[in-house]
Amino acid sequence: MRKYLPIIIIAAVSLIVHFAYFGQPKETVFDEVHFGKFISGYFTGNYFFDIHPPLGKLLLSGMGWLGGFQPGFSFTEIGQQFPDNIYLWLRFLPTLAGALLPVVIFYLALQLGLSRLAAFAAGMLVALDNALLTQSRYILLDSFLLLFGFAALLFYTKYWRSHNLKPKTYHLFLAGVLGALAVSVKWTGGTFLAIIVFFEIIKLLKNKNFQSALKPTIFLLVIPFVIYFSIFAVHLKLLTKSGPGDAFMTPTFQKTLAGNPQAGNLDIEPASLFQKFIELNLQMYSANARLTAGHPYSSQWYTWPFMARPVYYWNETLPGNQINYTPARIYFLGNPVVWWGSTVAVLYFLLTLIPAFSGNRDKEKLAMALLGAYFLNLLPFIGIKRAMFLYHYLTALIFAILILVYLVDKLPARKKIFTGLLLAGLVSFIYFAPLSYGLPISEPAYNARVWFPSWR
Repeated sequence: MRKYLPIIIIAAVSLIVHFAYFGQPKETVFDEVHFGKFISGYFTGNYFFDIHPPLGKLLLSGMGWLGGFQPGFSFTEIGQQFPDNIYLWLRFLPTLAGALLPVVIFYLALQLGLSRLAAFAAGMLVALDNALLTQSRYILLDSFLLLFGFAALLFYTKYWRSHNLKPKTYHLFLAGVLGALAVSVKWTGGTFLAIIVFFEIIKLLKNKNFQSALKPTIFLLVIPFVIYFSIFAVHLKLLTKSGPGDAFMTPTFQKTLAGNPQAGNLDIEPASLFQKFIELNLQMYSANARLTAGHPYSSQWYTWPFMARPVYYWNETLPGNQINYTPARIYFLGNPVVWWGSTVAVLYFLLTLIPAFSGNRDKEKLAMALLGAYFLNLLPFIGIKRAMFLYHYLTALIFAILILVYLVDKLPARKKIFTGLLLAGLVSFIYFAPLSYGLPISEPAYNARVWFPSWR
């Protein structure tokens, strides 16, 4: 029983913090206004267009179907009151994915060779981060991306570190499948597959056994592509009617949509499923590149490690009589102990590890791998011109947390430091919890938590 105590604690804490005040508020929050419309599209069959792949939206819609969701609610604006409790079904899967993530991080840290204490700290810090919590409690996609991506790395490290002469093939297979699911939620999930492919290439070059490349090619490239294509096939088979996304597509694509003016045009040949798949992905890329509009809560990638600009997600609509009324707000705001502590760890790595790096030292190889994974998850955002937000840092944040516990794990007083770090993280989490859960908070208490002008 003692062996399983750390994971039991992590799982219990994570489930409690994620499902506490579940469903609060009973109003649309931030980008729920977009994803709610997409879910309705699957039920009506009216074609819509989104810049992200379909898997996350399909998962949300599947839960909606189980819960009896019916299209009709408009998801027009933030703060719109839900008419019934069906929205709880839509929020359930993202919340569950967020609750499971700390468990995955615990086992990943163990597979990376960290101590059980360090792995416990990593899982707890992920569970106690307010931003990770907030992003998983609503009808949003990022908790799916993080769960699938880090689960892919978990199975790959099990495959990589196998002490058997013949590593278990199904671990590599599961890594490829989960990596494909991550990229099918958002393209940024491709960094997880990129990390795995990179290490397979390194292993191939080291062993010079190029005949062994067949299995990784099938499991990490062919199967993920089949999964990715199949998810789009389901998406396109569900959206068979003309809808608000028609204008993004060519006449040959529109020809396949019932009710579209092009449907009766005999001079146009309808696009095949594969042609529609290719066109949709190209249009997604183009649409991403065309997004240039600003946003008052957007921020640049180099400010994310310092949590310079949190995102205001929701505020309670004030009643007519505001006397003695305590409003509620929701911020995408991280736990300062977690964010700034992990940022210090990354900066320390940059200042001390790279100059002293020797490729023959195994512990430094792990450190460099973590640092490389951290920056790989910042690189996609460096050249992006459209508005970006603090939540784009979440994948890199988790790698920064792993770097932090890696560093502390090497110190003689690691038990005391981990204890202090977790206690400070818990206190900080509780302090900022009202802004994560959307609980009523007085104006002086709110001002005490908004430490900088850029946080407002």
